[in-house]
Amino acid sequence: MTMGAKKPLVYFFTLVILLLVPSNADPALNQPPIIGERLQHFELPIPQDTKAKSYLGLSGSGQFTVSQIKAQAVIIQIFSMYCPICQADASRVNQLYRLIHENKKLKNKIKMMGIGTGNTAFEVDFFRKKYEVPFPLFPDPDQSLHTILGELRTPYFIGVSIKKDGSNEVFYSELGQFEDAKKFLKEMLERSGL
Repeated sequence: MTMGAKKPLVYFFTLVILLLVPSNADPALNQPPIIGERLQHFELPIPQDTKAKSYLGLSGSGQFTVSQIKAQAVIIQIFSMYCPICQADASRVNQLYRLIHENKKLKNKIKMMGIGTGNTAFEVDFFRKKYEVPFPLFPDPDQSLHTILGELRTPYFIGVSIKKDGSNEVFYSELGQFEDAKKFLKEMLERSGL
């Protein structure tokens, strides 16, 4: 066998070895949040808007994690400005917020936030204004959060319990819209134990 004929074999066996050797990638990445487990770690910028910052119970500047939100539970909506289901569902999601916010027993226990996957700050702001979204929305223009959270389709809802020790636990993780805000809130309360 000549030297030139050996090169393709070397490349072939190198490729086979690379494909068979397990990578050091975290197997938890690229999986949706799992009920009963901790939410994947990610950070968001503390809102500059004082109303949004106050609503989440945050102060100062910099980054924050979901566990730092002053609440016992957080409902996260993964949406996209370009998702027709998210657009159609916006009034029901806003109704869910009002049901929580107008209830004295719940308004400080449950908070809501949204993450616009693949959306710039401009697109998120457009969605907020057009659909009059009353809770904080965060852009994810480079889809880094989208990747961390398991490349979720939209709309996707995640419910997270915030523990007193600063840890958290996912109690809800499902794709799709909900048909009735009152029923959905009841389910959130049951699943979170509130």
